[in-house]
Amino acid sequence: MRRRSIVAGVLLTVCVGVSGPPTVATAASTHASAATAAASTHPSAATASGPTGAAGWRGVDLTRPEVVATGLVVPWGLAFLPDGSALVGERNSGRVLRVRRGAAPQQVAQIAGVFAVGEGGLLGLAVSPRFRRDGYVYAYFTSAVDNRIVRFRLTAPQVQQPILTGLARASAHNGGRIAFGPDGMLYAGVGDAGVAATAQDPRSRNGKILRLRPDGGVPLTNPTAGSLVYSLGHRNVQGLAWDWRGRLYATEFGANTWDEVNRIVPGGNYGWPVVEGVAGDPRFRDPIVTWRPAEASPSGAAIVGGTVLYVAALRGARLWVVPLNFWTGRPGTPTAHLVGVYGRLRTVEEAPDGSLWVTTSNRDGRGTPAADDDRIVRFPPRGWWFPPAA
Repeated sequence: MRRRSIVAGVLLTVCVGVSGPPTVATAASTHASAATAAASTHPSAATASGPTGAAGWRGVDLTRPEVVATGLVVPWGLAFLPDGSALVGERNSGRVLRVRRGAAPQQVAQIAGVFAVGEGGLLGLAVSPRFRRDGYVYAYFTSAVDNRIVRFRLTAPQVQQPILTGLARASAHNGGRIAFGPDGMLYAGVGDAGVAATAQDPRSRNGKILRLRPDGGVPLTNPTAGSLVYSLGHRNVQGLAWDWRGRLYATEFGANTWDEVNRIVPGGNYGWPVVEGVAGDPRFRDPIVTWRPAEASPSGAAIVGGTVLYVAALRGARLWVVPLNFWTGRPGTPTAHLVGVYGRLRTVEEAPDGSLWVTTSNRDGRGTPAADDDRIVRFPPRGWWFPPAA
């Protein structure tokens, strides 16, 4: 985290605003031709270890894996504590585990009321950006009646305070990713719960990205006064990540044609269920990256160093790496890594030391688990690179 702050601070002194319409990148080829295309768009943008030239931080070295945990059952949420250890939630059991390198995972909390049916259960986790002061951990989960967000402290994990309830639940499309943005607000990807029309209904909180105060209240700066809705027209968002300039990106499961990465703007409408993928319809915002569901089904997302987007693919069983233009945030050509190496990938998160932690999801009923699944794999950070001024 400190490395990112240093880079942002240095570059903000020379940064000038660059804007323009989003461009869309597709994954027509994921082999050598894709890497060549990426390199021609962004010099040194793709190597065997991941992209390096799209911006100031070189990303992570995908050739040096370190398994930090094994024997988990559908790890879903993952969030880091200030000391560098990770909290990991198991979807089906409702357990929250603390994971440290070189040590066995230890249970630190049990989320009460988790109802794990289909894709539901204990989903996203987030650690308060003021954790050293307030001690709060946040959890999004499916109960018997709804999807909800609670918060608790590790010093008294049995005391779980609901801050948002009443989100429609279903066996699929529960969303579930939560993350604190650079503005200190809590963002939540909420699925349409199988009722597609809710995504276009501004009165519904389903099929949306929500923005909450840490206590669950509505921020005064939300797009619509009194509403938690930050963006609408979503089917099933499971990845949220911010670049070095505070721009929000979200991964989204499509239906039968296109999976998406969207650049999220306040009040933006992303089209579901009216459109899927790039439509060129002025009523809606087009995605900046699309994939066929067979090569993606994108879940977790992380931006390492503020400039390289990593996307975990479930059905595609791979890690997508998308270089982002340092100044505009526009994507270079996506490249596929770790194809079939670890099976289904659910969550990716940047650790405080700049490494990338990746969770598998092979015991979720749709994978072929290995004997040591599910696993968490760490990939170490690479070095620095400073782009020319815009």
